[in-house]
Amino acid sequence: MKTASLTSLTAAVLLASPADAFWRMLCKRTGYARIDPIVNFGEISSHAHAIHGGGNFGMDTTFEDLRDSDCSSCMVPEDKSAYWTPGLVFVYKNGTAEPVPQAAHMLAYYLLEGKNIKAFPDGFQMIAGDNRLRNFTGVVPDPPKSSWGEKDKTQHALAQKAVGMNCMNYAPGKNEPTAYRHFLPDKAYLDANCPNGLRAELFFPSCWNGKTTSEDHKSHVAYPDMVNTGNCPKGYDQRLPTLLFETIWFTQNFNGKDGQFVWSNGDPTGFGYHGDFQNGWDNKFLQSAVDQCTNMSGNLQDCPIFAPTLVQEDKIKKCEFKEPQQLKDDSCNKPAKGICGNVDIQYGPEMASSLTPGKSEPPTAKPTIASPPASQVPTLSFSEAKSQTTAGVTVANTKASSSAPSSSSSKAAPAAASSSSKSSKSSAGYTPIAPPKPSKAGEADVGVKKESDVLDAPAPTNAPAVPAEEPKAKIVGTSTYTSAGAIYHMVMEEVEVTVTAGSPAASAKSNVRRHEHAHAHMHHKRDREHGLLRQH
Repeated sequence: MKTASLTSLTAAVLLASPADAFWRMLCKRTGYARIDPIVNFGEISSHAHAIHGGGNFGMDTTFEDLRDSDCSSCMVPEDKSAYWTPGLVFVYKNGTAEPVPQAAHMLAYYLLEGKNIKAFPDGFQMIAGDNRLRNFTGVVPDPPKSSWGEKDKTQHALAQKAVGMNCMNYAPGKNEPTAYRHFLPDKAYLDANCPNGLRAELFFPSCWNGKTTSEDHKSHVAYPDMVNTGNCPKGYDQRLPTLLFETIWFTQNFNGKDGQFVWSNGDPTGFGYHGDFQNGWDNKFLQSAVDQCTNMSGNLQDCPIFAPTLVQEDKIKKCEFKEPQQLKDDSCNKPAKGICGNVDIQYGPEMASSLTPGKSEPPTAKPTIASPPASQVPTLSFSEAKSQTTAGVTVANTKASSSAPSSSSSKAAPAAASSSSKSSKSSAGYTPIAPPKPSKAGEADVGVKKESDVLDAPAPTNAPAVPAEEPKAKIVGTSTYTSAGAIYHMVMEEVEVTVTAGSPAASAKSNVRRHEHAHAHMHHKRDREHGLLRQH
């Protein structure tokens, strides 16, 4: 008998209390290259970025260029914005650097937090994060937001708390809230605890002073005092949509291999994770979406502005930017004898040294691997307490714990140990240092590692092959974030249903499997209840 295959995507959103609306913009990757038209306009960027959005993207892209794009890799064709972040690289002990496979899409959350939200104006652009940063100056782990003091609410502290490195584990009770940890777990911890990879997360500032940009690409915007919610500082009274980037990296492909994960800007800590946004929306259209997309499901098809023109995934897959000829020797997308752009690894805790924008050259500089300073990178474990069920809602009282720092040479994941978040020094021995001085505007952000930290490494061998395709798993993905005191936990899964033709009962057999295409408008959806993870 002939059979028909149906796919459905289920998304569950559990609300603890009334909250603001949002939508999830799914965008495919348009390319991976050393391009950054905000920081390095007209020049080759010092490090590689995973780029998504408008197809008319290059080293000198402007708002007008993005608006002239003949395609967008985002599911709403009117969104021709550009979104980019560093890529993740695995560096073997012999110096060979291999790009870590990325889920083919990223999610840009548009969170409508606050009142009188205005759409991004023409020409607007901004950066979140500091890719020279190699240290966290706050308490580890974070105290609950309800107990944040003035030191937690400085712009420097809020920018650090806006970074998240989520250990992906789809097993029940193993989900982690968004921005739960602010650093990159080491290799041993990822191998032992993160079977479904790593999700990099980044909140952007949403308080605005009315200017489209600034000399440092940051000072025209600011964070509200709870990162994504709360009050804006004086002079930044206008609220913009709150952007949250989520990108999944398949670190599990490297389980058991000897080496280290490093961001493409030479950052092995994750403290220097950052992202760029260049607006490509028509202002009136985006303002209509802000005003009318009031459904709290997050699904694009539930917004009357988006639903009529949502794009099929097979079309957005085809949207790619044309890589500049100057980058033909870069080898960013394959294993090579060094990180793309010949970026070296810098550990900190001091600020990473700066270099001028990159030049076109094949990667030949062998990066060196060393253990981070003992007090620099704590290992944050995730432990879940007993849960209780009230009125059909399961509330899990989860606690963060900090254990002794470990290096990538560890043989097993460190055990969780309780710690107090009330002191300025955690039980792990992690000691914050003073915030660094701001870098000069337009200054590049990578440099050469200190000679005292260099370890001898054998000569590079033939580069390992890049995995042909992503590994399979049971769930498309999960996402959790805090808004207005509520915890949102979304689980996305694809269900393949085989229906036997002619059967009176239309019996179906479900096979849940992971799929990279989380394109909700094509699928039937149903709600399921999932437990709250943590009340911040």
